[in-house]
Amino acid sequence: MADRERWGFELPLLLFAGFRSLIDQLHAELADHGHPELRPVHGFAMQAVGGDGVTASELGRRLGVSKQAAGKTVDRLAALGYAERVSDPGDARRKLVRLTPHGQDALVLSGTVFEELRGRWADRLGQERLAELEDALETVVGPAAFGLDAATWFGD
Repeated sequence: MADRERWGFELPLLLFAGFRSLIDQLHAELADHGHPELRPVHGFAMQAVGGDGVTASELGRRLGVSKQAAGKTVDRLAALGYAERVSDPGDARRKLVRLTPHGQDALVLSGTVFEELRGRWADRLGQERLAELEDALETVVGPAAFGLDAATWFGD
């Protein structure tokens, strides 16, 4: 297969298929471990909330969406038990969005599953080849290419 010339459109499709494969496998594992309702957009949002919590406005900025859109995502995460709104200890007029223990568990589990998935890719490709692929992609996209707003690019 490597001997044939590839068309330009194949590269983004292959990259997307790899991404989609990893995300689909992640969500299957999350569902098997008590998180069947999580969707990819929830993962981006929970990463953006972080360990210290954020305001809805800041969450919107981090995700590249409006405060209202961020609020809808927070509402959904809160309804599912992954996030909560609490008073900001530094400013009683503001509310912070924080992850609940259930949300923190989901993020920790996601990290573990991603390590397992990377291991499966290493088994198929070889550790050296996988490292070369990662290095090559990092060279092409640069260190600042990834943002938590990627979920909005795909829609919700």
